[in-house]
Amino acid sequence: MADIGKEVQRAAAYLTQGELVAIPTETVYGLAANAYDEVAVVKIFEAKNRPAFDPLIVHTHAVSEVKTIAREVPDVAYLLAERFWPGPLTLILPKAEHVPLLVTSGHDSVGVRIPRHPLTLDLLRQLPFPVAAPSANPFGYVSPTTAQHVQDQLGSRIPYILDGGACAVGIESTILALNGDEVEVLRLGGLALEELEDVVQISKARIKTSSSNPAAPGMLSSHYSPRKKVLLGSIEENLKLVDTERVGTISLQKNFPQVPISRQIQLSASGDLGEAARALFSALRSLDEQPIDLILAEPMPEQGLGRAINDRLQRASFQG
Repeated sequence: MADIGKEVQRAAAYLTQGELVAIPTETVYGLAANAYDEVAVVKIFEAKNRPAFDPLIVHTHAVSEVKTIAREVPDVAYLLAERFWPGPLTLILPKAEHVPLLVTSGHDSVGVRIPRHPLTLDLLRQLPFPVAAPSANPFGYVSPTTAQHVQDQLGSRIPYILDGGACAVGIESTILALNGDEVEVLRLGGLALEELEDVVQISKARIKTSSSNPAAPGMLSSHYSPRKKVLLGSIEENLKLVDTERVGTISLQKNFPQVPISRQIQLSASGDLGEAARALFSALRSLDEQPIDLILAEPMPEQGLGRAINDRLQRASFQG
């Protein structure tokens, strides 16, 4: 199994040697490799069993470094960076020639972000290269929000997990495509649309999906899924159709008397959508370990981070 610790220099040594390291961010834990080392990047795809058509996000520590990853950085990118970086925002930019096509899955654009976690920022400052880092979990499964989540699923495939505690945001970054001055949302995430709209005009704010060749990570129709089937909708109505002894529930605040209390998870007793986002992936993992057949989940309010939570629940429940 992987060693778990807080030794940034040890993590840097592994990455410099072409190895994989799980790193904490404010969103979820990432599985990092030297973004410029194709042999190391291949290890990401192998460890996650990730299809090569799903691109990776490149992480760096400073806005000044973005110009080494992207061949063009439009003014709107600097505007967004000033407001939201470090933070849960990924920008899709034209890639520099030396960024391997393996990282971008053949696209001429690359996703870039500066994560907001002190350990990982310290790590990135020590490295002479940025890191490619998708979520540190088997492809398609629930993203990890603690070091133990990574250990449970990838610990036998990587040497080291940098432990930064529980993730503060708990869902992946919001992804924006920048086409000139146009800003398009490719993935809803840890930065609410309302916050973005205070800074830029969003030309299209809609969930995009793809069964292959997605333009950015997290755009596949089925993703973030536990092993148990997830049914999204009115829990009250769906409980009328199932064996209540064999289900678990995920709601914002509600209780359901007909379901054993140990199989009910309220994401936020106060109705706080930020708290709900932090709890979502742990809730899916917890119910996935229960002796049940079905997870019933209710949609969150379509505002703030509720939109991103609903996006994850819709993809987790997608049956193709």
